[in-house]
Amino acid sequence: MTTRKDIEQVLWNACDSFRGKIDSSRYKDYILSMLFVKYLSDVSKEKRDEYIKQYDGDMRRVDRAMNRERFAMDEQSTFNYLYINRNDAEIGQKINVALNHIEERNSGKLRNVFRAIDFNSQVDFGDPKEKNATLRNLLEDFNSLDLRPSQLGSADIIGDAYEYMIAMFASDAGKKGGEFFTPSQVSELVASLVQPKENDRIYDPTCGSGGLLLKAYKKVLSGKVAIYGQELNAQTWALCTMNMFLHGVDDARIWQGDTLSNPQNIENDNLMKFQVVVANPPFSLDKWDSGFLSEAEVDSKGKKKMSAELDQYHRFDWGVPPTSKGDYAFVLHMLSCLDAENGRMAVVLPHGVLFRGASEGKIRRRLVEMNLLDAVIGLPANLFYGTGIPACILVFKKNRNYRDVLFIDASGDRNFEKGKNQNILRDSDIARIVSTYEARQNIEKYSYVAPFEEIKENDFNLNIPRYVDTFEEEKLVDIDEVQQNINNIEAELAEVQAQMAKYLKDLGL
Repeated sequence: MTTRKDIEQVLWNACDSFRGKIDSSRYKDYILSMLFVKYLSDVSKEKRDEYIKQYDGDMRRVDRAMNRERFAMDEQSTFNYLYINRNDAEIGQKINVALNHIEERNSGKLRNVFRAIDFNSQVDFGDPKEKNATLRNLLEDFNSLDLRPSQLGSADIIGDAYEYMIAMFASDAGKKGGEFFTPSQVSELVASLVQPKENDRIYDPTCGSGGLLLKAYKKVLSGKVAIYGQELNAQTWALCTMNMFLHGVDDARIWQGDTLSNPQNIENDNLMKFQVVVANPPFSLDKWDSGFLSEAEVDSKGKKKMSAELDQYHRFDWGVPPTSKGDYAFVLHMLSCLDAENGRMAVVLPHGVLFRGASEGKIRRRLVEMNLLDAVIGLPANLFYGTGIPACILVFKKNRNYRDVLFIDASGDRNFEKGKNQNILRDSDIARIVSTYEARQNIEKYSYVAPFEEIKENDFNLNIPRYVDTFEEEKLVDIDEVQQNINNIEAELAEVQAQMAKYLKDLGL
């Protein structure tokens, strides 16, 4: 049987073929794409062998049955064909052709999924001799891996291994890693807070490699939900599409493009509505409005400035966020996409959104006044790849029948596990946050349900310490005890000095 550990070992061996030659932010695409091809090939081969046995070698019936399968592959697209040709001088081009065939034969599910991958790239691989050696090693690394379904311990192994590797690459990529991956524990927390249900539409406008969407999807055991997402980076979009496919979510609709200036979730000329929205958008994105400015007029200083009128979907009618910080631009987009009856939304953001003034302060006030904000949850520092700053989760709900806001401060030392490079939310930490959110209860030094009037008195400043007092009083100092300790130390010091003087005298010094 092939275990997840076996898969991970092969993947790390494959990494060795690239280390020192190509940055990990690039070679992850080659390795994960090859894993995808190997999986498709092994699944297809096993299924074909089963049909050959079932139909006693009647290849016409076998081919007909294969055409009804989840995906299709021709012989020149299989991993085995590529492995046999691993010493070919044009192996890079052969791999590209194979990927193109896979796209063409599965255009409904895998259209353009390999468009940002070039196994013939001189920029990445160097001269033909170096390139061919690297690709030969890559194919030999994967050849030992058996990914036939009958050899996998569970259906989730390949998808879980794929996500594990994405996490490892994110860790290695440092700051850039945070652009395509949300730590699994944070994704689990966000998905638990929005409580997905059967027949929900679930949407992530900045979906990265899709981990957050998959966590939400898995909350509905029947799988009867519709998955939607959008991702700006073409390579990350491809990772997400493959990730969905490997987890059996064939009908996910993942768009590629700028969610703010070019949202793809359009239905009848309006923004689609979703019952569940989850996201971990890029923190304080600078120049988020650049996609709108081609239509803007030049002001008296000769500069173009974003205005609410430039957005045909009226997402910024409550205020236009500053161009240097796009946090509320994503929040307003998400709220515009939220179902009016029972929409639930959780978004990971930097703490600045809780207290920054100017246009952000006006937007924040409007969100509270419109009774959309349900909870503010403070997270520990150093949870995310590429940034050590603490983040928070804002939970929004449509159609609330109460006006208070729950504040949870889960940033204290007792609420997470300290890791060597990154802090970790444990299952117990997640469970405590979720249970407190569901119960909406006051817990000393942990949570507080703030009435609307109190928030108003605070001028709609949502900074968590204003509502949750985590101050720990210092123990009273016993002056007499301290003085006695000082006296004891002085006595011991005098004794040591006297002994030292005796030794020096004996030595004649």
